[in-house]
Amino acid sequence: MGLDEYEALRLIDLEGLQQEQAAVQMGVARTTVQAIYNTARRKLTDCLVNGRLLRLQGGDVEVCERRAHCPRAGCCLRRSCDKERPED
Repeated sequence: MGLDEYEALRLIDLEGLQQEQAAVQMGVARTTVQAIYNTARRKLTDCLVNGRLLRLQGGDVEVCERRAHCPRAGCCLRRSCDKERPED
């Protein structure tokens, strides 16, 4: 499973975001998130049902430097943090 698929699952299923909100967090179109999410669900289901290993790999990742102290829970995009963080 690619990191983009993992992130779509995390944002939608764990964080409870709508696809439109997840798209903003990921910096892609809603239709792209929908496609990524559907592929991720199929892969995850295959692993659960058929006992396959789940491997996370690949993709361009930008981790928020302020993640531990970010005002937005679960934020992983620097531009999202910069919009809402107080001046240092």
